[in-house]
Amino acid sequence: MLKIMTRPALFEPWLQFKHPIVRQLAFSIASPNILAQIPNELNLKNEFTIHDDQTWQTLYQQYEPRLKQLDQQPQPLLDFLARLKSTRLGLRFENLLWFWLLDDSYHPYQLLGHSIQKISGAITLGEIDFLVLNQQTQEVEHWEVALKYYLGESELSLSQWFGLNREDTLHRKLKHFTERQFQFSEANNIQIQRKFAVMKGQLFLPSSQDELTLPTWVNASRRLGQWGTHIPELAYYRLLRQEWLCPNQLASSSAADWWTDGLYYNTTAEPSFYMFRQPSLLFKRY
Repeated sequence: MLKIMTRPALFEPWLQFKHPIVRQLAFSIASPNILAQIPNELNLKNEFTIHDDQTWQTLYQQYEPRLKQLDQQPQPLLDFLARLKSTRLGLRFENLLWFWLLDDSYHPYQLLGHSIQKISGAITLGEIDFLVLNQQTQEVEHWEVALKYYLGESELSLSQWFGLNREDTLHRKLKHFTERQFQFSEANNIQIQRKFAVMKGQLFLPSSQDELTLPTWVNASRRLGQWGTHIPELAYYRLLRQEWLCPNQLASSSAADWWTDGLYYNTTAEPSFYMFRQPSLLFKRY
């Protein structure tokens, strides 16, 4: 089985909080991007960048006092998320960041717009997730946010990272960023000066391969998961769908006796994530 190096210095402050939604909010802010850099293999039509790890750590540290308040009194966060009718994790992640951006006493950003539709006549050209003014640089930034879970295969080249729906690949998502989502130079009559992809979630390495060289663009400063079609020996339990953002402080189920497709978690020694997939689903066309 593939062994993932234990890194004692991993920055995972969300694990200190008790309330599940506060843990998810802390993860949404503090977690590094799944990419360390834009892959060289990507043909950039419209340039964009990503925030480095230190930026997210600093933003988390500025917000930590507020998170501790919310952990004791989470009702404002619960009320905000109650307006979200969809169960999609990506939208939950976006709304958690929206809550944080509105809480502007704790960070340098002024939110100028959210979900801004770009329309030409009867045609919708696209939508901008967040338009923010960085009050430290005085630059207007366009943020596109995504919560993604990709399983690496073969030699881990850019085209060999697949979502649970195999039509959703990392390469396809990044191509969509540069060709479609970051095509705009202004929004609400405001010029855009910088463009950022906020891409969090988790990458999973195949447990069936012992030696793999990580591409330089994979962010190895964060916890990587494993995926496989066999049942591992450790006592994993299956995470609830919302726990894919961050596992609850207390186990939400017993150790799994019956395994179905999904994300599993183990804390016996070092916290570890395992994505179980039925072999018949790997090459299914959706």
